Amino acid sequence: MPVFNQSRQTIIRLIFAATFLIIAGRLFVLQVVSDKYKLLALDNAVYRKVVYPDRGIIFDRNNKAILNNTIIYDLTVTPYEVKKVDTGFLCNLLSIDTAEFRERIITAIIKNGRYRPSVFEGLLSLDLQAKLEENIWRFPGFTLIERPIRNYLYNAGAHLLGDIGEVDTAIIRRSNYFYQMGDYVGRSGLEQYYESVLMGQRGIQNLIKDNRNRLQGSWENGKYDTAASAGRNLYTYLDIELQQLAEKLMTNKVGSIVAIDPQTGGILSMVSGPSFDPNDLTGSTRQKKYAKLALDVSAPLMNRATRGLYEPGSTFKPIGGLVALDMGVITANYGLACSGAYYGCSKIVRCEHHNPGHAANMRLALANSCNSYFCQIYRLTLDNPKDRNVKKGYTRWEEYMNAFGWGKKLGVDLPNELPGNIPDTTEYDKDYRGSWNSCTNVTLGIGQDKMQVTPVQLANAMCIIANKGYYYIPHFVEGIENETAKDSMLNKFREKHAALTHIPDEAYEAIHAGMQDVVENGTARSAKVPGISICAKTGTAEKYTILDGKRIKLPNNSMFVCFAPRENPKIAIAVAVENAGFGSTWAAPIASFLIEKYLTDSIRADRMKEVERISNTNLMPSYLRRKQFIADSTRAYFYFNLRKDSSYIKKYLRGYTTNEKKPAKATQPVKVKTREEEPVSSSIKIPADTPPANVFPDGKIIHIKRPRKTDTIWINDGKHLKKQES
Repeated sequence: MPVFNQSRQTIIRLIFAATFLIIAGRLFVLQVVSDKYKLLALDNAVYRKVVYPDRGIIFDRNNKAILNNTIIYDLTVTPYEVKKVDTGFLCNLLSIDTAEFRERIITAIIKNGRYRPSVFEGLLSLDLQAKLEENIWRFPGFTLIERPIRNYLYNAGAHLLGDIGEVDTAIIRRSNYFYQMGDYVGRSGLEQYYESVLMGQRGIQNLIKDNRNRLQGSWENGKYDTAASAGRNLYTYLDIELQQLAEKLMTNKVGSIVAIDPQTGGILSMVSGPSFDPNDLTGSTRQKKYAKLALDVSAPLMNRATRGLYEPGSTFKPIGGLVALDMGVITANYGLACSGAYYGCSKIVRCEHHNPGHAANMRLALANSCNSYFCQIYRLTLDNPKDRNVKKGYTRWEEYMNAFGWGKKLGVDLPNELPGNIPDTTEYDKDYRGSWNSCTNVTLGIGQDKMQVTPVQLANAMCIIANKGYYYIPHFVEGIENETAKDSMLNKFREKHAALTHIPDEAYEAIHAGMQDVVENGTARSAKVPGISICAKTGTAEKYTILDGKRIKLPNNSMFVCFAPRENPKIAIAVAVENAGFGSTWAAPIASFLIEKYLTDSIRADRMKEVERISNTNLMPSYLRRKQFIADSTRAYFYFNLRKDSSYIKKYLRGYTTNEKKPAKATQPVKVKTREEEPVSSSIKIPADTPPANVFPDGKIIHIKRPRKTDTIWINDGKHLKKQES
């Protein structure tokens, strides 16, 4: 054989040998070293079911469970495993079409990848859960997962307890991917603030699947399962019976109530009106009901106790008096001759009293709420000769306000608290080009001008006055189950703040005496409770809003602050009822019922009629209806303009008529203006009782004219608009 052929045969043999060795080595790696296919086989045969833990239970001060758990199911999907699914049957069960089915699968892949489960349909109704459970074998890749959801046992405390919702990508990133798609977290209230305590720890259960994707039981007798760990419980200062009474009294009213134990800073009750049933934000109807609440211009989702900004009005006067006494610009015997107005500045400040001697000293001035008196002592405070100029005097006055916790966040154990506003000198320098004096902002002395506080700040200020200078940061949680040294989040609430204890007791006693006279024989006699010494102050603060491009004066806010009993204060309360008039008319009696309930554990039978009268009185501001109309119509116009679909207009109109108490007997003619890029595809009607203004702000689409006995309908046939009388 030629030498050339022998060398070629050798090369070919070497190539075959190398190929064999490579294949053998690869087989060895796949079968012996690598566990990839073992894992794939396990994935085909074993389903790793996430077991979600029960969240911690929240108890009130009497150890009543006010928030616990119940079980509901989510339908989850793992896109990689979705094969030969009976799509039509599944869509029929879920009341969706195939386009939405595909969209949900794509969304799941984008959010969580192909190989990890994502929620396909969350919080199933019991009926839907039963149907899916019976047919789940038809849907490879889909699984029913138990989901503990919250159960609000007393249908109360929506704003303070908060709610839970599914995590989004932003939350997952912020948690450094600790959370996974499908996890639920606290989204507001105590649920959010104490998430790390309440959440617990996920578990894993391994289950065997057959060739039809049906679960057959535990794998390896649970050898590789990990148990879920329940969240820890919270024990609060909240009095659920007091909370229910407060919410009842605030029915159909806009405003807030905050009640605090001055000795501990524990919040006994917190109400924001209008409120809602917290159970509405659990279960299968959560998304629909949340959307309805979010679109309500009365803002039922906002916690006005920590985010509502109010001019304190005359409820500020005890604080202004205390500051003036401590700075030495007056004594408790300082008096002022008031004839019904303050004339010390170019702008006149009116007073409710004209009788001689009603401001002869601090005690009488508080009892009669004399505006002239407190405007004057505010000016004396700013113009104090020791400070040499008004700006230094104002800075000292501002420091007192900050010591009371105004103009900054208190740090309550709820998220998203607002600091309120105590304007500083730079703000007035900007507004008045550096040229201003104590007359410029004299109404700060009666709680007006640019001063704004939250109800929880008002209630905390009453705690400081009741305690003669000290306070604890207002908070709900007294203790955590199995609390350890690592649970440091409660430490700040147990720290005593004594920023105003330097003020002499004599000054506090003078203020206490005047505030007690407010109830005994002053402006808040409606708050008197036999056998209980109450120190209080009424307030009536001006309120404005912007409506149809105009600044409109609204009825005044009814404000009230108090603490009781005077000798050993156990409760401090702040009440704000928007657009309700004098503080003595609505806010004061509301607070008196809460004091009586908390201190005596009951309300006298003869007073229950008044409780019912107040709770049944609707004080919702009338301008809200107009604002709701503008908001709804603007939104409908926006989506009409965006998508060129008149169904948005029709949906808006149907919703508007549905909300009316009386059905419309006639309709108003509708004139439709169109451009080529804004076609109207169907007929539109406007109810007769629709407010007489443009449905849409810029008037491009619909204008409402005066009512007629007949309906005028404009119909678009694709080429022309035709008018049809009905």
